[in-house]
Amino acid sequence: MSLSLKMEIDPVEDVTCLNPELLQLPEVSPFALKTTPLLVDDLFSQWLSLPETGNLVKSWINDAKAGTAVNACANFSNVNAVGSNSLPSMFSSVNAPPLSPRSSSGSPRSSKQKSSPSALGSPLKLFSDPMQEVIPQFYFQNGCPPTKELKEQSLSKINHLFNNPLNGLLIDEFKTVTKEVCKLPSFLSSALFRKIDVDCMGIVTRDAFITYWVDGNMLTMDVATQIFEILKRPGHKHLTQVDFRPILRELLATHPGLKFLQNSPEFQDRYAETVIYRIFYHMNRSGNGRLTLRELKRGELISAMQQADEEDDINKVLRYFSYEHFCVIYCKFWELDTDHDFFIDRENLIRYGNHALTYRIVDRIFSQKFAGDVEGKMGYEDFVYFMLSEEDKSSEPSLEYWFKCIDLDGNGVLTPNEMQFFYEEQLHRMECLALEPVLFEDILCQIIDMIAPEREDCITLQDLKGSKLSGNVFNILFNLNKFMAFETRDPFLIRQEREDPTLTEWDRFAHREYIRLSMEEDVEDASNGSADVWDESLEAPF
Repeated sequence: MSLSLKMEIDPVEDVTCLNPELLQLPEVSPFALKTTPLLVDDLFSQWLSLPETGNLVKSWINDAKAGTAVNACANFSNVNAVGSNSLPSMFSSVNAPPLSPRSSSGSPRSSKQKSSPSALGSPLKLFSDPMQEVIPQFYFQNGCPPTKELKEQSLSKINHLFNNPLNGLLIDEFKTVTKEVCKLPSFLSSALFRKIDVDCMGIVTRDAFITYWVDGNMLTMDVATQIFEILKRPGHKHLTQVDFRPILRELLATHPGLKFLQNSPEFQDRYAETVIYRIFYHMNRSGNGRLTLRELKRGELISAMQQADEEDDINKVLRYFSYEHFCVIYCKFWELDTDHDFFIDRENLIRYGNHALTYRIVDRIFSQKFAGDVEGKMGYEDFVYFMLSEEDKSSEPSLEYWFKCIDLDGNGVLTPNEMQFFYEEQLHRMECLALEPVLFEDILCQIIDMIAPEREDCITLQDLKGSKLSGNVFNILFNLNKFMAFETRDPFLIRQEREDPTLTEWDRFAHREYIRLSMEEDVEDASNGSADVWDESLEAPF
């Protein structure tokens, strides 16, 4: 085989081994050349087709025949100097780099030998692998540390407030720190103080406070997380009802709107219990008694706490803390609990709302799991849940409460048979009261029109939550008084609702009921001849 023929064959065999660095392509990375053999083949073919390359190869052949040493580097330099501006026709229409080799390291066969960029002597910059971008830390196990400026501002306030001979503060003096430095409601002061004073020394020093609040990164947390961390017990990842008792005790002791209860410890306990029950009713949607941080953030408790701390009239804090709302709940329970053993049974509950409920729904209520351990008895906590659900059927906790009662088989849907089971007693009561009965077939059509469920053969909880008229469905099924009120809607009440849409059904009910209770008390006081006459064992106290 002749040398020229051998020259034509060998490059094809070695084309996949071509060192892409020899081509010195500024816009094609070495990695792309190594991983794309076809591209290398095309580039090498184009290089061989250049006239300068043919002259170079012929000179190598002549040198080889003459037995002289081949100066590859010099030859490549000459070729590059002459043909650096020559472009193959296939790349002439684009902004492509020169395809002729910029190095004189030898023939294409010798491209297997790697050459360093400095040895190649190329004026063009070699492309390297992309630099890895450094991503700053975004997760901190103990919270994001404060900025230098924020830390300096807080330390300045701390140094000013702790500037005393003791270098610390007693529990009565700590409220200023809670308000000015921590920006928290003042009735969290005692809970925060005891959280820092783990050794029960009765004093929180400046260094101890800085360690907990600044170094512990409490400074950068949102308010809900701060309160959650202050109230929860060590080792716990949730809040229980017990964790809220310290802040309720301090609220009762310091709030100007609750000072009149300071001589009534029993009423203080009942008020604190009612507030806690209302909090868990609305926020602990899982119903397991364990309030998570996510549930705390989703609710309105934080804004209600801040409002209670700023508002002298506690009755204006309608969410959770209103004393008037507490009175309405507690007095209604006291009224039904005829033997005052702090439990009510089926017969007691059937009298609620002037016998508004049916026996069937009352039986279903008592079939649910209660917080108390007494069989067939409803305690105060369960009554709070019942009353809030009964008087405001538009809220999501109420919809969930009544849905479980109507869902007889617990399969997650309300069927026409289940709804008819409860409506039969309603129909019987209408007949006994000489009211014009409405057949269930007509009622079912009305319910479907109000809810517009995804399927017409059943209603899901999600269907109920998506309709503003869902509460009326339950009134139709088991509350005759509210069913009749819905059928003969009072224009005055409708106008009242439109004037203040921020008030809930519970807010309106509690306001009306509190006025009624106040009027009854005034009449009773007048009949007794003195407002000081009060038999606690017989009267509904408030």
